[in-house]
Amino acid sequence: MIKERIKLNLTTVKKDIIAGITSFFAISYIVIVNPLILSDAGIPASLSVFATIFSSALGCLIMALWADSPIIITPGMGVNAFFTYTVVVGMKLDWQQAVAISIFSSLIYLLIAFSKVSDYLAAKIPASLKTGITVGIGLFLVTIGLEKAHLIKSGGKQALLAPGNLTDPTALLSLAGLIITLIFFLKKIPGGFILGIISTSLIALVLNISQEKTTDISLSQLGSYGQLLFKGDFSQFLSLKFLLAVFSMTMILVFESMGILEGLLTDKSKFKRSFQASAVATFMSGFLGTSPTVAAAESASGIESGGKSGVVSLTAGLLFLASLFGISLLAYVPEAAIAPVIIITGALMMKNLASINYNDFTDWFPSFLIIVLIPLTGSISTGLAFGFVSYPLVKLIVGKHVEVEPILYLLGSLFLIELICNAVLV
Repeated sequence: MIKERIKLNLTTVKKDIIAGITSFFAISYIVIVNPLILSDAGIPASLSVFATIFSSALGCLIMALWADSPIIITPGMGVNAFFTYTVVVGMKLDWQQAVAISIFSSLIYLLIAFSKVSDYLAAKIPASLKTGITVGIGLFLVTIGLEKAHLIKSGGKQALLAPGNLTDPTALLSLAGLIITLIFFLKKIPGGFILGIISTSLIALVLNISQEKTTDISLSQLGSYGQLLFKGDFSQFLSLKFLLAVFSMTMILVFESMGILEGLLTDKSKFKRSFQASAVATFMSGFLGTSPTVAAAESASGIESGGKSGVVSLTAGLLFLASLFGISLLAYVPEAAIAPVIIITGALMMKNLASINYNDFTDWFPSFLIIVLIPLTGSISTGLAFGFVSYPLVKLIVGKHVEVEPILYLLGSLFLIELICNAVLV
């Protein structure tokens, strides 16, 4: 069965396994970072690390078997911040109620994914907005990669961003890793990304450059993981805060996932099932005790390595499970080994700028807002909101209302409501 799928995808098992390993390493930081973010919501990091691993492994398995797609599923970086800092910290709800909000939101997402609504939305979204989403996510990845490489940092009061300290060992290691990875990539050496990660990691090991341990996590705590299972608290179901949070999270899940999948999948025929697989995984994640899972933008690293089939996601899922036996070591993995892959992947995604019609400012400006606001706000949903709100507006201003599908007026209104709700809730 796997061989038949591989032939249909015009790839090889070896190539897709390498791509899966590459994608896993590119997103592996989530195993440590997600629990640290959720700990601010009151979920013990020593337990949510297992929820992160199991939800990722399950999501990747579903993606492989149902969609045969090279997309990696993990708890989303944007939505976990919404879960923690908006729902719990901002709205003063507890993490169990936030989990209930996640479950209810993902149920709506699930219903949309398995109905004709998803096909309709995918068909009616303008190509310029889809391109803006892809490029915006690419620029977001570049920003993440440069930060992980210590090549840029917060500019404080003087500027939004500032150059990193080039005497910093991590910055120097990242530059060396970037050069090494570029050599592998430009020479079209098979598995170039994973070879770059391994080479940079070995340099870090030899020179004793490692991360400070962030938290005490060990496999011995797995026995207590049951404390997070099926803990959704729906007692606030009819409250205004609960309903507003459900609306905002649903908008994030549906359109962030749609945008990422539209941007990453080279085979558009896989969009429907990939969207469905993502929705099922997202729904299950709440019961496992973590913030919602999404399609990871870092999947692009495996796709750019040549990955085309579900073998990519299956490989990554198995590696997530294998990481259980090395979670105490994951905190020491140097970010400098991952950063070059993320930077190059983001740059590749930004090549789609070439397809935008710059001569029509009403097409370009909404895309421009998406592109710049995703990385500047650190939120894919915020970038999407401004793009979708501005698109029908600028078209109306110049009398091009006939180019605007009715659904775009509805989406623009809903995204405007989301922006207002987020401003009120935070």
